[in-house]
Amino acid sequence: MSTPSPSPRLVLAGNVIADLVIEVPALPERGGDVIGSRTELYAGGGFNALTAARRLGADAVYAGLHGTGPYGDLVRRALADEDIATLHPVRTDGDTGFCVALVDSGGERTFVTSFGVDARMTAAETAAVAGALRPGDTVQLSGYSLVMEVNGPLLSAFAAGLPADVRVCFDPAPLVADIPAETLEPVLARTDWLSCNAREARLMTGLSLPQEAAAALRGRLAPGAGVLVRADKDGCWLAAPGSGDVVVHVPGFPVDAVDSNGAGDAHVGAFLALLGRGLDPLSAARGANAAAAFAVTRRGPATAPGLAELVAFLGDDPVGGLLG
Repeated sequence: MSTPSPSPRLVLAGNVIADLVIEVPALPERGGDVIGSRTELYAGGGFNALTAARRLGADAVYAGLHGTGPYGDLVRRALADEDIATLHPVRTDGDTGFCVALVDSGGERTFVTSFGVDARMTAAETAAVAGALRPGDTVQLSGYSLVMEVNGPLLSAFAAGLPADVRVCFDPAPLVADIPAETLEPVLARTDWLSCNAREARLMTGLSLPQEAAAALRGRLAPGAGVLVRADKDGCWLAAPGSGDVVVHVPGFPVDAVDSNGAGDAHVGAFLALLGRGLDPLSAARGANAAAAFAVTRRGPATAPGLAELVAFLGDDPVGGLLG
């Protein structure tokens, strides 16, 4: 009897850090101060995308670094609680980094990030990630990692050297304008799916209309790649592989948002998980819009739905029938 092949996985070659989330009535003016109404400490960063995918049934692996200290301990507990595997052993030369997320009364978030050992990869560690990949795996890369002085060049070379049977998804993140071109371009050339928000799309193209930016971004990728431009409550714009110059608007789901922290990551993780379940890109994008909408109705960064929750949220939407 032949042994079944291992299932493809979502492998994050990025950062899982601690999120210190503080709710504020409004951001303070420069030199000012405000009183926070609520404070929470969670695992964040790439944890949100891994969690979103894992809750929809995908196998997920954290292939970034984690340190010794309270933030590293928090990250490992959170990963274990979601049944997400770690690839690297604990680094003993420092703690994991953290991010302060200020959430205003409208649900919008503003970040300040301080990295730890997660920003100090070695060539041996990226080689270990490459050696652990399986055919069919999806590698998730973030602009947060590429902007780092040490990690950026290593991960750029890592991505460029991946075999064709490994899919690459790239989320450029808010700091995309700070990524050196010599680091960014090899990643774009190897990207199979680019997922970004409208602001990031504008920074990368100079185009303010999401549909125009999506078309321009696909032109920077290899033939056969796809682009998603996330537009919050308006859903997303999809430039699917093989669709020529066509860019499709995929409507969102109106909800009362209480915390948008992690919504983009929920969208990315859900989209990749739904592709892995066999959905076509348009259906997967619609399902990802629903997952992100569900996520913003809950407080905290990792609030993506499980499969039953997503099906219930979709109701009579045809995508729900594909998942039920």
